[in-house]
Amino acid sequence: MTKDQLRIVFMGTPEIATAALEAILQNDYTVAGVVTAADKPAGRGRKLQMSSVKQFALEQGLPVLQPQNLKDPSFLEELKSLQAHVQVVVAFRMLPMAVWDMPALGTFNMHASLLPQYRGAAPINHAIINGETRTGVTTFFLDKEIDTGKIIAQKETEITPYDTAGSLHDKLKILGAELIIETLDMIGANKVQPINQQALINDPTALKKAPKIFREDCRINFDDKAQDICNLIRGLNPVPGAFTELNIGEQKDFVMKIFEASPCPEHHDLESGILFTDNKNYIKISTSDGFIDIKMLQAAGKKKMKTSDFLRGYTFSAPNAL
Repeated sequence: MTKDQLRIVFMGTPEIATAALEAILQNDYTVAGVVTAADKPAGRGRKLQMSSVKQFALEQGLPVLQPQNLKDPSFLEELKSLQAHVQVVVAFRMLPMAVWDMPALGTFNMHASLLPQYRGAAPINHAIINGETRTGVTTFFLDKEIDTGKIIAQKETEITPYDTAGSLHDKLKILGAELIIETLDMIGANKVQPINQQALINDPTALKKAPKIFREDCRINFDDKAQDICNLIRGLNPVPGAFTELNIGEQKDFVMKIFEASPCPEHHDLESGILFTDNKNYIKISTSDGFIDIKMLQAAGKKKMKTSDFLRGYTFSAPNAL
């Protein structure tokens, strides 16, 4: 089947999905329609704001569907009328079988990990938090259980010691778009040889999960090792941000988000979670095996800034100097 013959319905919402949709159009594939999330109130004025995918789709003159209920008969009829041969999903909701089983050539998803590792909602964050040095993207056919369908293709990339969730997201956004085009090419040429994920699982206990991240998952435990804490900080940067609540002298429950820090392994007999600063250039906090040296932070009600800039406008009472 040629590119102009293959009709595609695209489903997605955020920026990473927009990059994929743009790549599909740039490669001369026919997008019959786009399904995305409903407009949501945002900002101080709580004005309705459209998703990144919707904004781009409208600019390209593509039909846009925004169903509240994916099982609604009227939506299913409208989706069927688009006559898609294949559906492409990137960062969208869990689909009911009535949706993913509709096109003759199936529905495939692009997931930001090397499946079967890191199934779940936050694979980019968890890969960095766990200190991985490699990750990638996977396309797979949707099935009844989330992120478990047969694998079509994968692409790998490095996670550097300096990558954050933000920088890795941008890498995988490009890599994922490339993989989606390769996958569509394979489907159009009838060259797909899907691989059952179960065949790749030698030890089920070795599977790492990527569940949704909640506020308590972002709280720093200074009893952990310095490197593990820095990995957590990188994995939650830029959002939602790792944080701590410190009791420092007269400063009770001082809330600090940390966006960049480096580990300083060092033997000491200190308790974990003690803050040291010269109130000019550095802030360090003790951990189980040393310290973390904070480079970028944000106090409650303040802007994100470098430590030296922060200390120009804020002084800790009774600082502990190293």
